[in-house]
Amino acid sequence: MKTQNYGLFHLVLRACKQYLQVSKGWALLEHGISILHALSWTGIIIATQRLFDAVTQQPEFRRIAMALGLLVVLSVLQQILAGADNFIFTYVSYGNSGKFMAEFQRKLGRIPAERFEDPNFLNEVEKSRECLEYEALGTFTATCLQLVTYYAVFFISVGWFLFRLSPLLPLVIIVAFIPALLGLFAQARIFADLEEESAPLRRRLESYEDAIADRAYFKETRLLGGFHYFQNLFAQTLLAVTEKTWQTQRKAFVVRLGLSCFSFIGLGVSVLLLSRATMSGAISIGAFAAVFAGLTQIFSLMSEVVTTRFSEASEYVGQIGDYYRLLDLPEITGSTDIPNFTKGVVAENVTFSYPGRENPAVSNINLKIENGETVAIVGENGAGKSTLVRLLTGLYTPSEGKVTVGGLDTKHTNPQTLFSQTSGVFQRYQRYKETLQDNVAISDIRKPIVETEITNALNEANFDLSDIALDTMLAPEFDGIDISGGQWQRLAIARGLYRTHQFIILDEPTAAIDPIEESRIYRQFEQLAADKCALIVTHRLGSAKLADRIIVMANGEIVDSGTHDQLLERPGKYAEMWHEQSKWY
Repeated sequence: MKTQNYGLFHLVLRACKQYLQVSKGWALLEHGISILHALSWTGIIIATQRLFDAVTQQPEFRRIAMALGLLVVLSVLQQILAGADNFIFTYVSYGNSGKFMAEFQRKLGRIPAERFEDPNFLNEVEKSRECLEYEALGTFTATCLQLVTYYAVFFISVGWFLFRLSPLLPLVIIVAFIPALLGLFAQARIFADLEEESAPLRRRLESYEDAIADRAYFKETRLLGGFHYFQNLFAQTLLAVTEKTWQTQRKAFVVRLGLSCFSFIGLGVSVLLLSRATMSGAISIGAFAAVFAGLTQIFSLMSEVVTTRFSEASEYVGQIGDYYRLLDLPEITGSTDIPNFTKGVVAENVTFSYPGRENPAVSNINLKIENGETVAIVGENGAGKSTLVRLLTGLYTPSEGKVTVGGLDTKHTNPQTLFSQTSGVFQRYQRYKETLQDNVAISDIRKPIVETEITNALNEANFDLSDIALDTMLAPEFDGIDISGGQWQRLAIARGLYRTHQFIILDEPTAAIDPIEESRIYRQFEQLAADKCALIVTHRLGSAKLADRIIVMANGEIVDSGTHDQLLERPGKYAEMWHEQSKWY
């Protein structure tokens, strides 16, 4: 997948703009308080100088009391501002984290579906998700803004005060930290490389963890003895991730150690300059005491900026770049015209290749499904049946050729418009951890929930409602119940029946249902498909007999078509598969 490279300055500007947009007035309040908080430090240093001067020069109780009172007021104000700053920062950070994730999910919904077949793209998704889940984006942006509204204000105001005492003081402090800033750019590159290498490994970790603990894998993994196999793979992959992370952190530690040593050297030189200026009478004892006390805070903040804030930000630069590259990927676009299914569904010279694969999954397909016609697609595993269905529904767009659904070119039409009148039941249906009612109604959230319609759909799918209510939670982990595989499959069929449609697809939906029940469902489907475009994908050729026309696929191409009787009358792939299957009945 080709990706855009972004410079650090671009990332900072874009992240800050996004942060301010989603935070609205709270961000302005937060960083306004940060400015006051930064200025309060300078105020305390000045107040400290006045207090020491009042004590050491011409001691007067009134003067000392006023200086002490000013210092106390500023110290209390500083604590209030620090608390308010921290509270609002936490509030904004949590809120923004959810908003960033919501935007990320909306973006994924607007990316063409075929992208999700590309491993490189999935790596980008993983890195972007990590960036948001671990709040890298929020931390990075908050750091960038605090550098301007807190740290920069602090150093400018304190630097102005130090410059008035001795022009060399702020210069020494700045010089002490220049190498540290330069070193962080190298550190940013180190962590960007780590992110690039670790993302595929983290995806493997998730898959191994699912195989070990997820309910969908649990029975087979334990029964067939695969638990220890996946446990070993998980441990090996975790060790590889840990080793890469340790090597990177070790390099970063050496950089940080060198930066800290240089900073302490700068602190020592600053104290020597300050002492020399005091002994020569250039500054007062009060100024010496105030600045000496303040130097610790100054170098503490400088160290915090360089070794903590900048260091954290440099770790996140790679993730932030991945996140924005994903946000900038081309989105699904096109007209929102309503399809007219009297024009049917047409594929003209269609070829499609999955990302990163040389051989096309389907090649030179020409097919038309008339309105009111039921077409069955049959073929062995890997023949290209499911890929063709995704192309005919507009889920994928062809690499070559053209698909029109209801007269609309799928390349130039928003898929949501095409999907609005399409329904289907698929082999890999979802078992949503929701109520029975919601599991059906989720297929058409556009219309208000009417219990009688849901009940009718369940009854049409022959779902057993004798001992289960519509509000029953279908998830044992949420104090609900589980149902059998056959009941789940009937529920999936009810979901497809409930949705308003002009184009309906059945893609191997009856694997967990006995042949008698399967025959009943297909006969019912025949009635539901009347006067509509209908598509059946099946391995069981007996189910294809009800179709008006049967399309036979092999190696991504249509090798034959006709009715069941026509295909049996001539030698070919269909007759061969029919005779092979008939041996089992």
